[in-house]
Amino acid sequence: MDVIALAVVVLVGILILTGIKMVPQGYQYTVERFGKFTRVLSPGLTVIVPIVDNIGRKQNMMEQVLDILPQEVISADNAQVTTDAVCFFQVQDAVRASYEVNDLELAMQNLVMTNIRAVLGSMELDEMLSNRDRINAALLTKVDEATDPWGVKVTRIEIRDISPPRDLVDAMARQMKAEREKRASILEAEGEREAAIKVAEGQKQSEILKAEGELEAAKRQAEARERLAEAEANATQMVSKAIAEGDMQAINYFVAQKYVEALKAVGTADSSKLVMMPLEASSIIGSVAGISELLKGGAQSGGK
Repeated sequence: MDVIALAVVVLVGILILTGIKMVPQGYQYTVERFGKFTRVLSPGLTVIVPIVDNIGRKQNMMEQVLDILPQEVISADNAQVTTDAVCFFQVQDAVRASYEVNDLELAMQNLVMTNIRAVLGSMELDEMLSNRDRINAALLTKVDEATDPWGVKVTRIEIRDISPPRDLVDAMARQMKAEREKRASILEAEGEREAAIKVAEGQKQSEILKAEGELEAAKRQAEARERLAEAEANATQMVSKAIAEGDMQAINYFVAQKYVEALKAVGTADSSKLVMMPLEASSIIGSVAGISELLKGGAQSGGK
């Protein structure tokens, strides 16, 4: 009897131990009774009914990373590229993730690969290479919508690499080089045109300023000639009046002026080298003195 009782106690202890379950943080376990789901075990220590209940699926509730295998994709313009990606997801419903899909990771990998081919296949190569963010957003929307019945939230999908064939890369490099040379030629031509315009505007402005300066100089010269002519007219009028009144000093001034002008013309002639002329200095000096007296007399008469 003692042996049987001890055996029973040991068996009960083993059953109790098998019924005690510890769920780690970040996980949830499903409990199945005779193969049917009954409840979910949260992190911590819990007890299930031995033999009757057993642990069905152990779901990782933390955010997980799924590497998407490289695959070949044909673009809308028939360019073949190789691409791979990475998917970040999190199980939000352990029950649906356990019983709505057979192999969650394999299903998600195939789903992401299929949508990558669909999204990239609808784009041309240039658009595919330059719109990485738009591709990621489109993939995230499609995959997250498809995995919602599985109780999974897709947080991010990132295309890691899009690799065209080597010959296509070389052709694209030549095209880019040609485009840059074209833009450089256009910019150089525009720069030369702008420089020519600036030079022409500068020359135009210079000609305008030069013409304005010449016009101003001509006006000043005309005013000077007008004042000189006015002064000569006044002097001539004064002399003429003095001659009319019989003033000999005025006559001497007139004769001396003509005499000096004649000497100046002879002295400045191109063909003359040396001219010997009789010159009565006293007569000229007397004429100059007569001019001084004439001017004084004019001033006195004007004062009266």
